[in-house]
Amino acid sequence: MIENNKNEENFVHLHVHTEYSLLDGASRIDTLVQKAKQLNMPAIAITDHGSMYGVIDFYKSAKKHGIKPIIGCEVYIAPKSRHEKSAIEGESSYHLVLLAENQIGYQNLIALVSKAYSEGFYYKPRIDHENLADYKEGIIALSACLAGEIPAALLRGQEEKAESLAREYLELFGPEHFYMELQDH
Repeated sequence: MIENNKNEENFVHLHVHTEYSLLDGASRIDTLVQKAKQLNMPAIAITDHGSMYGVIDFYKSAKKHGIKPIIGCEVYIAPKSRHEKSAIEGESSYHLVLLAENQIGYQNLIALVSKAYSEGFYYKPRIDHENLADYKEGIIALSACLAGEIPAALLRGQEEKAESLAREYLELFGPEHFYMELQDH
């Protein structure tokens, strides 16, 4: 986690993996929340890969330390339908960060993650754009890391496809509920 300075006092991490993101996160929930408190962050999110196993512990720890908990998940998106067990352009799934805006969003996030395991599992628990359309209420979406659909298209030099995908997500979630994610690598 980056050390905070005076210009970052209202900074909030919205894409955070904990020990529940196997092979990708090492942060222990209570340690993470304590660090956010130490850095004067008003809130912090949890967005583990494909699962929500840590959200209850995260919620309790954040409340205990006076930090606003933002519940989320970095879901896996199937290249086509969640029912198709195949890859496209070498990809069996893409990433998309989803954050619960309210109770309805939390319930929809739970439904999406459950459907990913029960209907779309192919190497990883996956959902598709149909699922997103059915369970978008109360959800804020971020375009994700380099493994997201939009960044992956850009990395392949497919600027028109990336723009088309961005417009599709913007139309699906609305301008107040879809954001392009930037990461400082």
